[in-house]
Amino acid sequence: MAATRFDILGIGNAIVDILTEVDDAFLTEQGMVKASMALTDAAESARIYQLMPPAVQTSGGSVANTCAVAAAMGASAAYLGIVAEDEFGHIFRHDITASGVHFPSAAAAPGGAPTARCLIMVTPDGQRTMNTYLGACTGFTVADLDRDLIAESRLLYLEGFLFYMPEAQEACREAARLSRAAGQRVALTLSDSFCVQHNLAAFQAMVRDQTDILFANHAELTALTGLDDFDAAAEVVRGQVEIAALTRGAEGSVVYRGAERVVIAAEPTTVVDTTGAGDAYAAGLMTGIVAGESLAVCGRMASRAAAETISRMGARPPGNLRHLRR
Repeated sequence: MAATRFDILGIGNAIVDILTEVDDAFLTEQGMVKASMALTDAAESARIYQLMPPAVQTSGGSVANTCAVAAAMGASAAYLGIVAEDEFGHIFRHDITASGVHFPSAAAAPGGAPTARCLIMVTPDGQRTMNTYLGACTGFTVADLDRDLIAESRLLYLEGFLFYMPEAQEACREAARLSRAAGQRVALTLSDSFCVQHNLAAFQAMVRDQTDILFANHAELTALTGLDDFDAAAEVVRGQVEIAALTRGAEGSVVYRGAERVVIAAEPTTVVDTTGAGDAYAAGLMTGIVAGESLAVCGRMASRAAAETISRMGARPPGNLRHLRR
C-alpha cells in the first residue's frame, strides 16, 4: 500500500450552487418537476437565473460537498474537478479551499465553457429542485487525474454524475484502477436514478468490478438492480461490494458489510433544506470508516451529519463538525 497523504480523495463535478426559496407555484409555472434534477444548456440556465428571487451562491457539487463536510468532521480530504477562470470558478476554488479541502486542479483552458452552476429551488417543505448547467465539468478526462494523489489517498470517492460524459466515465474507471493498484479502496455514489438508468451497463460493471463502498438511495438502487423491493435489491449489491450504505430518507438507512447488517435510524431534526443530505451522509460514514470505527458508529455519524445539513439552508453546515463524531 502506498503512503497515505489524505483520508478521502473525491472526484466529481465542480459546481457552484445558487440557492433560493420559492413556492410550489413557481415550479409549476416553470415546468419543473419537484425534487428532481434536470440538466440545462447555458441559455436555459441564464433564463432561470434571471427569474430567481435573491439567492445564496456557494461552491457545491455532490462529491465536493462530501469532501467539505468530511474535512469539517476531522478527516483529511482532497478533491479533483474542473472549473473555468471566471467568477463562479473563483467562488468554487475559494470556498472549497477555505473548507480545508486540498484542491490542486488547474483551471480549464481559456475560451472554453464557463464554470458549472446548479440553480436550486427550495420549497417550504424543504425539498430542492435542481437545474444544472455542467459547463466546464464536461471537460474532465483521464489527463486531469493526479496519479500520485490517487495512490496516496485511503479512499477514492467517485461521483455518479460523471457517468453522463464518456471521457469522465473513463477517468473514473482509470482512477479506480490506480487506487486499487495502490492498495486503497474505492467508494462510489450512484448520485441519481435517472443517471443510473441512462448509463446502466457502465454502473453495473463499475459496482461489480471496481467498487468497495457503495452509496445509494432506494430509487437509485432500484434503477441499478431492476428490483423495487428494497431488501431484494440490497441482497444483490451486498454480494458485490465490501460495504453497501443504502439510505431510505426519513426511514433512515441500512449498512451492509458481508453478513453484518446495521439499521440506522434517521436523527430527529427540523427539515429546512434537503440539499446535500446524501452528501453529508457519505461524509459521516467515510469519516468513521477511515477512523476505524464500527459499522454502527459509522452509520450514526452519517445520520448525524445528514441531520445537521438538512436543518439549515445549503449543503455545507458552517464551522467545525467534529462533535458529530461522538
